[in-house]
Amino acid sequence: MRKHQELRVWQQSMDLVEQIYTLTKHFPSEERYGLTSQMRRCAVSIPSNIAEGAARGSTLEFIRFLHIAQGSLSELETQVLIARRLSYLSDITACINNIQQISSQLGGLIKHLKSRQNSTAP
Repeated sequence: MRKHQELRVWQQSMDLVEQIYTLTKHFPSEERYGLTSQMRRCAVSIPSNIAEGAARGSTLEFIRFLHIAQGSLSELETQVLIARRLSYLSDITACINNIQQISSQLGGLIKHLKSRQNSTAP
């Protein structure tokens, strides 16, 4: 069992959850069950999938969950851009930078795990 709390990508994903909750706090009330809820679910899904994958028994399963986290991250990025277009957010630079950094870290971790897996294959 891997310790997901020690992974920098998990830690940064947890910070992103807080950032998204703060950003969506002031969205219009009619978005409570729409964009607000969707963005929060996506954000929570990212560190949750990293943690679940880390707890799985195999590297292949961990990689699969990291890909799911990557998908949720891409979905969240799209939703942040939608919120900007709808004028719910004015400055999304910091949020987009965090998303891109997490995406890079996820990609690096996936690549590392795949290369390690390939080097141990018979």
